Amino acid sequence: MRVLVTADTVGGVWTYTRELVAGLARHGVQVTLISFGEIPTPRQSLWMEGVRGLDYRPTAFRLEWMQGAQPDVEHSLRYLEAVIREVRPDLLHFNQYCYGSLGADIPRVVVAHSDVVSWWIAVYGEEPPVSPWLRWYREVVSDGLRSATTVVAPSRCMLNMLSEIYGWPAQSSVIYNGRSPRLFNPHMTKTDAVLGVGRLWDCAKQVSLLTRYPQAVPVWIAGSDNHPEQALRSEPDWGDGTNVEMKGALEEKQLRMLYTRAAMYAATSRYEPFGLAPLEAALSRCALLANDIPSFHELWGDTALYFRRNDGADLAEKVGRLAADPELRRSYGLRAYRRALQCFTAERMVNEYLQLYYSLAGVEALAA
Repeated sequence: MRVLVTADTVGGVWTYTRELVAGLARHGVQVTLISFGEIPTPRQSLWMEGVRGLDYRPTAFRLEWMQGAQPDVEHSLRYLEAVIREVRPDLLHFNQYCYGSLGADIPRVVVAHSDVVSWWIAVYGEEPPVSPWLRWYREVVSDGLRSATTVVAPSRCMLNMLSEIYGWPAQSSVIYNGRSPRLFNPHMTKTDAVLGVGRLWDCAKQVSLLTRYPQAVPVWIAGSDNHPEQALRSEPDWGDGTNVEMKGALEEKQLRMLYTRAAMYAATSRYEPFGLAPLEAALSRCALLANDIPSFHELWGDTALYFRRNDGADLAEKVGRLAADPELRRSYGLRAYRRALQCFTAERMVNEYLQLYYSLAGVEALAA
């Protein structure tokens, strides 16, 4: 079986793509991977070494959610059509909406990782102001969702949000994201510290909740402050909190070490269709402190300790509660770890995608 996969290199979709493509290759699937956005650094693409059957083609076409992306989307569509004619895949797996309407008589899976409109509603409580670009974006997303053979979302919450905005796709399913447990270390002794990870420029991540009130333990915050779209950059409200150490944008190995050391992880996002960082923390046996939003409840159930939605004072109170009760903290860490192993491994994710692929591509692909 040959699958063509599109990805972007700007955010967590690249991590998701790494787990998916490497897993597909282990199952003998030949993958043509095309990336958009920024050309990946050598360190970002290091994981491809030794992945059998991978045909990788990086591009710098702008992504559909970027202002002024219309010409790049048109050019990338033509480029994709040429690659499809060349490699003749059995199935198309798009991690962008705009390619769902591509004119190819091949099964098309569109994965809904996030969306500008649902992001805006979660952050500002209302739909974004109308503009020519937004009208174009809505049309592109609607066409892609409507034309896809099937739409996959990483959570039921994300699928519901999309359906409320754009209408229900003809066929859809939920496949939770996954990470490889072997990449993380849950066995080291923990430090009394709380970790927050997220793009500092993204007010939906609101990691600044950790800095608005004094915390009972040291606070470590890791994340990039460089928004790829200057028009969308905003200054976070860091407040007057103390005992905070800004770690900046870290390499993967450095971030894993923070997960390993931190006793607690604060999942502060107000918009999180899935959230790979909380999963990575759970696989490192961190106790999860989660914002009280539906997607976190869907994913983590009673294995996380929730703070009042978007309330930094209540987050500080919950941090203090876990800091004062080591047994309770260890219990939450172990519960999150077990939940991650049971529900959110890369192997489980890849197997579910394979089942979907084979159901769409038919027996010819199975024999190829």
